[in-house]
Amino acid sequence: MNQSPSKKPSYSIVLVNYKTHQVTSICLNLLHKAFKGSDVQVWVVDNNSNDASTDYLRSLDWIHFIERTPEDGEPGFMGHGLALDLVLDRISTDYLFLLHTDTFVHNPVIFETMMKQCLENENIAAVGCVDQLYRGRLRIAWRFITRFFKHYSRRIKLSLGLKSKQPKPFYEVYLKSFCALWNVKIMKEHALTFAMNNRTPGYEAQDQLMALGYKISYISARNIFKYLDHVEAATVSAQDGYHENHRRIKKYHAFLEKYSKLQ
Repeated sequence: MNQSPSKKPSYSIVLVNYKTHQVTSICLNLLHKAFKGSDVQVWVVDNNSNDASTDYLRSLDWIHFIERTPEDGEPGFMGHGLALDLVLDRISTDYLFLLHTDTFVHNPVIFETMMKQCLENENIAAVGCVDQLYRGRLRIAWRFITRFFKHYSRRIKLSLGLKSKQPKPFYEVYLKSFCALWNVKIMKEHALTFAMNNRTPGYEAQDQLMALGYKISYISARNIFKYLDHVEAATVSAQDGYHENHRRIKKYHAFLEKYSKLQ
């Protein structure tokens, strides 16, 4: 699926690294295999990891590497968004793929599949998935039903003057940046960035683009996870932020073992 070196690539790829040496190396090895010999640029921003992952990234001659020093007290999500904006300012391609360092693309056809949606409709501003992992049909249905009833029960309580938490949306609308494709040409035309209004990166841009009449193309978790795996919360897991028996720790180590064997 490598693009012809003579053809100008229509997209770039960006990752933000923070102390995830093992998953970052796996993620990049997979990308290197997919794009070796092409002109697709892979950008990596390090948010002052100051560890083995930084040394590893400095050693790679095929990526575009930026070292960033966050401001004191800067929230992690804002640091991620500001890191993305550094790349947004530097690329010349019309499209930008956002990936997490814990996203392992085992079938790179996903890149062309997502690009095709944008190229077939110039009104699409972004393509991606609203779920961080594929839970299976039953769990997805149960999750939707329970959130639906919780949402409306809280609304009813509040309308009756009873004490209740504010209702949260029972369905997700925002693309998750573990694998999302953005039309950055449109973003730049409207002076939009990823870090805006102290919100999760991309959320404010998505709202403003939709208000302007642009479309968001959603890929189901069932479909997108045919092409990739997402460890989820790898940064916390890598820094022992969970109890050793936590399901995410177990999943983290299972993925490391699986993909380490394939390197």
